[in-house]
Amino acid sequence: MRAASPASPPEGATAPPLPPSAWWVRLLSRLPFPVLYALADFIGWLAFRVFPHRDEVIRENLSRAFPELDEAAMRLIRQRYYSGFADVLVEVIKSATVPPEQIRRRVRIIGLEQPQALLAQGQSVLLAAAHQCNWEWMLLALALELGFPLDAAYKPLVDSWAEREMKKVRSRFGSRLVPARELLADIIKRGKVIRAVAMVADQEPTTSEHKHWTRFLNRDTAFYMGPEEIGRVTRYPVFFLGMKRTGRGLYELRVVPLSSPGESLKPGDLTERYARLVEQQIRDAPPDWPWSHKRWKLKKPLYQARGSGR
Repeated sequence: MRAASPASPPEGATAPPLPPSAWWVRLLSRLPFPVLYALADFIGWLAFRVFPHRDEVIRENLSRAFPELDEAAMRLIRQRYYSGFADVLVEVIKSATVPPEQIRRRVRIIGLEQPQALLAQGQSVLLAAAHQCNWEWMLLALALELGFPLDAAYKPLVDSWAEREMKKVRSRFGSRLVPARELLADIIKRGKVIRAVAMVADQEPTTSEHKHWTRFLNRDTAFYMGPEEIGRVTRYPVFFLGMKRTGRGLYELRVVPLSSPGESLKPGDLTERYARLVEQQIRDAPPDWPWSHKRWKLKKPLYQARGSGR
């Protein structure tokens, strides 16, 4: 293997730290949490009462997912959704300067010793999460607590300034960011590096040829099969990262096995397990999932109407 050039970090090392966030982002992030949450209260009020963001999309998604709820219950979920979204917005801003001990206190991780034990034995692992609660703080907390290299798949943002700023925040505590399209190739290329690979996998697979179809929130839904395909190629054990809000600015992150080392699964089984866990955490806390996202643009092909999934 060709030796790395002097300017390149050794294989397995974390990437060099990026420059600090923009000055005004750092200035805002240094405001105390009570001030930021007061700002979030105002943003949430505006979003719900004055300028509702994608209100029609949210209403349709909620009514399809929870047809048993009346208008009052739906309104309460919508209101809490906008409030939670505003909270996450200011929490992401706070991430630019928040001390490590604050993240450790605000994100409690349960079950992390399971992937840690495998990593200590020289076995890399795959961590699959969903867009529930504050997934940005999930990454920061994992980077602080895991004790091993952490690679995180991400979808590059269209706006170049936002892309740079988010990369600075996400990599603050040592995470190595990999564009999702390059993830499998990167894993194979750096196969000797013992690490955890994290990915958020509940987005719609609009550009992927491989999809798993299942009933999800009362609709035929296509799921991205990245965790399953990567697990099959690499034989990495796969864990689900479930997140729930326990208070304002307080979260619990639970690590649950999706597959065991050497376990043989049928095609679609792991993705189905993942979908069921994602659906359950949404039903447990509906306001904490991004209902404004147009998740169901894909329609299930007719020839799969009686099929098992893919």
